[in-house]
Amino acid sequence: MPEHSSLNQQSGLLKIILVGLIGNVMEWYDFAVYGYFAGILGKLFFPSSDPGLSLIASFGAFAAGFLMRPLGGILFGRIGDSLGRQAAMSLSVLAMAIPTVLMALLPTYHQIGIFAPITLVGLRVIQGLSVGGEYTSSLIYLAENGPSHRKAFTAIWGSWGAVLGMLLGSGVGLVTASFLAPEALELWGWRIPFALGGLVALSGWWIRRRLPMEPPSHAEKSSIRDVIKNYRSHIARVALINIGFGVAYYTVFVYAVTYIRNIDQFSESVALELNTLSMLILLLALPFAAWVSDRIGRRKVVTISMSLLVLGTIPLFGLIHSSIESPVFMAEALFALLVAMTSGGMVALNVELIPREVRCTGLALAYNLAHGIFGGTTPLIAAWLLRTTGDPIAPAYWLLGTLVLSTTTLLFGVKDHHIHPISPESKP
Repeated sequence: MPEHSSLNQQSGLLKIILVGLIGNVMEWYDFAVYGYFAGILGKLFFPSSDPGLSLIASFGAFAAGFLMRPLGGILFGRIGDSLGRQAAMSLSVLAMAIPTVLMALLPTYHQIGIFAPITLVGLRVIQGLSVGGEYTSSLIYLAENGPSHRKAFTAIWGSWGAVLGMLLGSGVGLVTASFLAPEALELWGWRIPFALGGLVALSGWWIRRRLPMEPPSHAEKSSIRDVIKNYRSHIARVALINIGFGVAYYTVFVYAVTYIRNIDQFSESVALELNTLSMLILLLALPFAAWVSDRIGRRKVVTISMSLLVLGTIPLFGLIHSSIESPVFMAEALFALLVAMTSGGMVALNVELIPREVRCTGLALAYNLAHGIFGGTTPLIAAWLLRTTGDPIAPAYWLLGTLVLSTTTLLFGVKDHHIHPISPESKP
């Protein structure tokens, strides 16, 4: 009987992990593919005699989706607090699938003129709303339903799914770029990853909608204004400690592809190959990092890893600025390990820092303010810094400044009394 009970518990935990993981795989694949093909999309939808301006415009559309994440967080956060976590997760996957399919079919600037970039930005905005609700809803669902002694390890699979989705996007981009001539890739090949992503996202929606809906747990009937007013210190604290993490993530795993191709002058396939390998390292390290954080403490793991990122940002970015593959890969691999250690403790710490009754709304707003405004605009800011300063290390200064802000907040702004149990039985 005990053995049967243990098997049921393991089966239940695997189901919980699958529910939280699958949407992130679909959503972040779709969202990441745009970043990997930003250079081509810039030429097709924002044509200019200056390739640098086209790239900046393309990253501007990328940033537009991220800037909508706080609004998406509020929208889907209220759905999660009032209708249940699964309702928010199912709707968010659908809101990602439809724009991705349409993006694969979208005419270019030379075909329909100004309506092409306008439509592209509109689709990115809808995707931004979707991602704003998906990621935090799934993390909360996983953390709240995980065993009390494995909260971080259970929650990390939402982040793991997001990384897997980005890894798949990078991998599909690599295969597409490797098998097609540059002319074919620019003419029609870039549409293939978007079409595949839309189909996969729709399958994720189909799986989630078949799951039983959970009732909302003591959702507070207060307005968004009341949530912000009464919990502004909680929201601000989580936002501040996530700014550096978000900028680091998008610097290393999104912008670096463009940097390695344009500044280091590697081919598209080599840039994507290096990115894919570094993301594979991140994927393998995340569960271990979460396991460690469950045993020695979430804040301790995040503080140590963020401090190491502060010390290593300038020298590691210096290695990325190289004409030789090995130092570039070594720098990306070390960045990946430090980001993994940060994420391993951050996922559960984020949930613990927001009271349960407003957790979906509060965390979605705080997380998406940090990652949407600062993380998502990082490729745009980095491209602008390079263009205006001419310094190949300029993006590292932006990363360093945000990491110092987040680490300082973590060291001096997060105390024991700020921690809220993830669920009644949990022990942070």
